[in-house]
Order: sequence, then C-alpha cells, then structure tokens
Amino acid sequence: MLAMWAWPENAIYIPWTVWAVTWTIAALWANRTVGSPGVGRQAPYRFFTTFGFVFLLIGFIGAKQPPEWMLLLFQRHWEFSIDVQWAMVGLATLGFLFCWWARIHLGALWSGRITRKEGHRVVDTGPYRLVRHPIYTGILLAALATMLLKGTNTSIAGFVLLVIGYWMKGKLEERFLREELGPADYDAYRARTPMLVPFSPV
Repeated sequence: MLAMWAWPENAIYIPWTVWAVTWTIAALWANRTVGSPGVGRQAPYRFFTTFGFVFLLIGFIGAKQPPEWMLLLFQRHWEFSIDVQWAMVGLATLGFLFCWWARIHLGALWSGRITRKEGHRVVDTGPYRLVRHPIYTGILLAALATMLLKGTNTSIAGFVLLVIGYWMKGKLEERFLREELGPADYDAYRARTPMLVPFSPV
C-alpha cells in the first residue's frame, strides 16, 4: 500500500483530497449571503467545472480486455521522468496554497458560489493584487500540474473544461459584483489587475 502511494500519479490525489476536505470545512466561515445571481445564471459554469473535475481526476479502472473506447479515453500522450512527476505534485500543492492564501485573505466574504456577502467590498490586496480571481488561479494551476502528470485524453479534456468553467464563472462574478457594488470601484480594480494569470496584460 505504501509503495503504491509513493508513485507520483497516485500521490497527486493527496493535495486534491486535503484541499477538498479543508475547503469544505472552511465553508462554515463566511458572512451571511445577501444577494446572488440565481441558480439559472450559475448553471452553465457549474456544468463545465463539474465535468472538468470528473475527467481530470478519474483514474483507469483495470480490466482484462478493456473495450477500445476505454483505451482511447485513457490513452497517454507523454510521460515525464519521476523527478518531473514529483515536481508536478509539488506544483499542485503550490496551487492549493495559493488558494488558501486567497481564502484566508478574503475571510468571511468568501463563498463557493457567486454571492454578495454581508459587508461585501472590493478586495484588492494580498493575492488579489496579482489577479482578480486568485482562488480560481490556484485551482487551475493544480489542474494544469495534474494534467501534465497524467497526460491522458481524459485529463486534457478535464483541464480544458475547468479553464472554460472558471473563465465563465469569473466573468459572471464580475458582472454581478459590478452591479451590486457599483461600477466605479470595480471597473478601476479590473482595469489594473489581470483576471487569472499574474503579470499578464489586463
């Protein structure tokens, strides 16, 4: 059992699991919700992110004679050395640490859904000086590391779906917060801060 978990391809699930568990517990630490764009407007990005996580993290279920479609789904296009694979595990962990930096900095204003919390304001300090959506950036960094480590059709598809989903979520969130908080402050923040990639053109 220990030998199995020494393999980087299995170890990549450790930071994902730790993040998911601690993130769920931390959801209790949030202010009261006073506004939301509604379930219908949030459904499209949830579709992409849900299937993105499924495709990214699903593993091959062994079979003596797997069907052709299963072999195609899990076809591997590249394989790095063990050192690089462990570096990808480290990169995923770094992504989740970036998420947690943003989560702690945001404090009780955080929400897993797009909402306006009691006392909401534009936060432009800490990791929010680097990107407008540092939590999404951290998740996508971990997803990129996982995709590079696995190198399968399913992991590539999962990463692409997550990029689309979090881009859609970020755009919807910005429209909603602009409406709720007023255009002046949010437009000024958006004009000087990249969306997802630090130091990229705004």
